Amino acid sequence: MTSLLHSASPFSLASRESLRTRTFLPNRSCSRIAARNGVRCNVGEPLKYANGKPSTPLLKTEEMEPNFLATKTHLVNATTKNDTRLRIFSGTANPALSQEIACNMGLELGKIKIKRFADGEIYVQLQESVRGCDVYLVQPTCPPANENLMELLIMIDACRRASAKNITAVIPYFGYARADRKTQGRESIAAKLVANLITEAGANRVLACDLHSGQSMGYFDIPVDHVYGQPVILDYLASKTICSDDLVVVSPDVGGVARARAFAKKLSDAPLAIVDKRRHGHNVAEVMNLIGDVKGKVAVMVDDMIDTAGTITKGAALLHQEGAREVYACSTHAVFSPPAIERLSSGLFQEVIITNTIPVSEKNYFPQLTVLSVANLLGETIWRVHDDCSGAFEPFSTLGID
Repeated sequence: MTSLLHSASPFSLASRESLRTRTFLPNRSCSRIAARNGVRCNVGEPLKYANGKPSTPLLKTEEMEPNFLATKTHLVNATTKNDTRLRIFSGTANPALSQEIACNMGLELGKIKIKRFADGEIYVQLQESVRGCDVYLVQPTCPPANENLMELLIMIDACRRASAKNITAVIPYFGYARADRKTQGRESIAAKLVANLITEAGANRVLACDLHSGQSMGYFDIPVDHVYGQPVILDYLASKTICSDDLVVVSPDVGGVARARAFAKKLSDAPLAIVDKRRHGHNVAEVMNLIGDVKGKVAVMVDDMIDTAGTITKGAALLHQEGAREVYACSTHAVFSPPAIERLSSGLFQEVIITNTIPVSEKNYFPQLTVLSVANLLGETIWRVHDDCSGAFEPFSTLGID
């Protein structure tokens, strides 16, 4: 059977081992490897909801294959607050992901108090000193977007007023990213507005995952580290017994062609198909026709997010009409606005593969759903940013998307 994936990049993430062995504080001998009282915490299996039920990831010591994101399990230093200047704090939007990131890094989440007053105002207080520290605030601006965005801004302000040296907003899902241009007269460009708010609040850097469009990085007047969640999905697809000759990667719309093309290159340069759609209103899509051949093939639909699932389900229906044998839906961000669950669980998809950038509520589980974790990806990126390791950062940051 033909191999599903190309060989790993020469800048393989296995080079992390050399990164980890460096001393990352001057005048200190602490290392993230083989420390006394070390904490072993490497998630060896992706988080997966089998038959709608969450399962516990396994902790493994061997290296997994294939190795887009696989790393050798390492003993990380059980650092105390005095051993490192790196702090990770979590907002209330996705605490499970924040905890998993900290666990993968061998750190503990910083103590922070967040509460709502009776009138809905948000109160934030750091419960530990961050003076002179490199602070990372993990907070996706997922629904409720306005609440979570305001909470992130107040967290940034609290860290700035507490004399943090550097403040990085880790935003696994960047809300308002779709409002990145004017399509009609007298419209706002909310993505630029939100970027200004984050910058003016006091953030020194932004770490985002799978922005809706690349130009959103230019809206920030501060450095933006943009990582893609698709290598996590590629790892999972590689573990499935699908012959590469049977694969076809499908873009659900013309705007996602660059993303789908980059994805197809990683899948043994699989052929590409495009669904032509015409949108008559927000969250309303109509499929027109299909460009490419999918007859008798396994179609892998790739998109950055699934909101109401109108686009991807109408595309899947068209693929079945054109003779596709199976249809997989792959997306980084699972927004899942109603009636997404009804559409996705209707039987059109063999499997719906997403990541945990946005928490999935229990009521939204369904048998075909598979949730993969980006905690290792984000954790490694945070270490590299913290260590100013720009040279080895490239494999994390691009899939060759123009």
